[in-house]
Amino acid sequence: MAEYELYCFAQSGNAYRVALMLNLIGADWKPLFIDFFGKGVQRSPEYRSTINEMGEVPVLVHAGKKLSQSGVILTYLAERSKKYLPRNDDDRLEALRWIIFDNQKVNGFLGPYRFLRNFAKEPGDPAVMTFLKGRIDGNLAILDKRLGKAPFILGEAPTIADLSLCAYLYYPADEFGFDIAAQHKNIGAWLERIKALPGWAHPYDLMPGHPLPK
Repeated sequence: MAEYELYCFAQSGNAYRVALMLNLIGADWKPLFIDFFGKGVQRSPEYRSTINEMGEVPVLVHAGKKLSQSGVILTYLAERSKKYLPRNDDDRLEALRWIIFDNQKVNGFLGPYRFLRNFAKEPGDPAVMTFLKGRIDGNLAILDKRLGKAPFILGEAPTIADLSLCAYLYYPADEFGFDIAAQHKNIGAWLERIKALPGWAHPYDLMPGHPLPK
């Protein structure tokens, strides 16, 4: 039995943060597939009562614990493994600042935009899509500017802040309708640096559920 189990599915950038972290630290782990687009297991009363009351993935199972919310899980894994951990108290606060910015402003807009464009039963309203795209462009510009100052978010070495922020950025450009790495050169170079880390894998290779059945 694997030491860690992760409830996840391939299209989830939130789950990818954790799956990537597990791979990068060399953890003994296995994915537990959640059929988000089919059976919708995560919405069932059983899932909400026994796995995650929020009805979401990712959920990490370890040592009798069930942890949810990717920022919490990344912190837990970093503290256990002593890898990708911010160096001191100031860096821990700075990492948390960027993780919150990511959840609210970067992947917080990219996730819904991609979902409405590719997976929603009804296409996203054009006005909503235009609003989301405008926010995405502005927030990616903030990230790109930051990455013009140093190789990684907190400096010379990658931390959980980087692993949070990259979560949706490895999905294919055609799922967004625009090429993030090509349009933001500092982000593009940063993504290549993360991709070069031992243990990196693409979300569609790391987690089950791709391609979706037609």
